[in-house]
Amino acid sequence: MLVRGAVLTVVLLGLVVFSVLLAKVTLTPSPASEDLVTSNLRPGRSLRQYAEDYTFLAACKQAGGNLLLGVPFGLLLPFFVPRRLRMIRMTLLTAVVMAVVELIQGALVTGRAFDIDDVILNTAGALLGYFVLGRRITHRYYMYADVPGPSERPTEPEPEPKRTPRPTARTKPARAKPAATKAASAKSAATKGTSTKGTRTKPAGTKGTRTKPAGTKGTGTKKPRSLLDRVRTSIRGR
Repeated sequence: MLVRGAVLTVVLLGLVVFSVLLAKVTLTPSPASEDLVTSNLRPGRSLRQYAEDYTFLAACKQAGGNLLLGVPFGLLLPFFVPRRLRMIRMTLLTAVVMAVVELIQGALVTGRAFDIDDVILNTAGALLGYFVLGRRITHRYYMYADVPGPSERPTEPEPEPKRTPRPTARTKPARAKPAATKAASAKSAATKGTSTKGTRTKPAGTKGTRTKPAGTKGTGTKKPRSLLDRVRTSIRGR
């Protein structure tokens, strides 16, 4: 946490110093070039003029100065720009700042004029500084900043003590019939069913156990005296 704050403080101080230098370089009046400088709203017009009318050293000084003027933007702004679309946001912010500076030059400072090519060169210098060094520095900074320090690391929660379950009220179990009584009742029910179903008692006089009256045919008991009496009576009648 302390290192992160120190880095941001140094970057902020560097940005302030660069802003002062930028204002001193771009907003300083130049009365000697008041009649020579004109506003330029066509991209590439000043660059063509550097190549045709200026010497090589003068052209390099003019174009190279504008490039170097935008390099600190690519080194310092990424620390204050969100990670998502960082390069695009840094480029747009640099272009807006330099466009405002050029407008102030053309409107308020003598011997200065608005030049769209200066804005393009400053923005290209910011991209150059970002790709050469700014991207690596900010990447390492954010990797280090994402690692939590000893005081920021979450402490593991202490394990809760195991709770012993409280004894519940004992419930009286339902009394079950003994197995012997169950078996006996089942056996008696089975015997009742078999006795009533298989051995039915037949009434007297039904088929199978018919009782014949005495003196009827088929009994097997003959009385000889009664027959002799009948013969005698039949002879007497004749």
